[in-house]
Amino acid sequence: MDIKQIQNLIKFVAKSGASEVKLEMDDVKITIKTGSEDSGERAVIQQVPMGMPQQQVMPQQQQPVQPAAQQTEATSESANNETKENDKYVTVKSPIIGTFYRKPSPDKPAFVEVGDSVNEGDVLCTIEAMKLFNEIESEISGKIVKVLVDDSSPVEFDQPLFLVDPS
Repeated sequence: MDIKQIQNLIKFVAKSGASEVKLEMDDVKITIKTGSEDSGERAVIQQVPMGMPQQQVMPQQQQPVQPAAQQTEATSESANNETKENDKYVTVKSPIIGTFYRKPSPDKPAFVEVGDSVNEGDVLCTIEAMKLFNEIESEISGKIVKVLVDDSSPVEFDQPLFLVDPS
């Protein structure tokens, strides 16, 4: 298989919407993974001759279709400014993986809103994990500055949920 055929395969996979394609032929193994990062697509190609050990093979990467250098520069600058502002706040993080809910039920108001004062032990939200709703309580007293997660969104372990001003 030559480089032109591989490039055509990459284009076909990108247009098809598939996230991963593996192709094995006599002496070549190709894996193409696509995904959107910074609004560009990325394809990873790995050619492995069958007789060579996996440790000696380094994957080749194709550059993103649309360079995002300018966007990354602007994003990092705004992130630095935001980080300096957020240093004085305490971040409440998710203790578990699950689905984040701001309300106890769909017809009830949110546990807390931006600007609300909270005390240690007050319920800030619930996280559903394996059909169980776990109440997440504030570990500090202060004022809610920012809600960092949308309602009904999946959250990861240790993901920031709220910013609280302890002063």
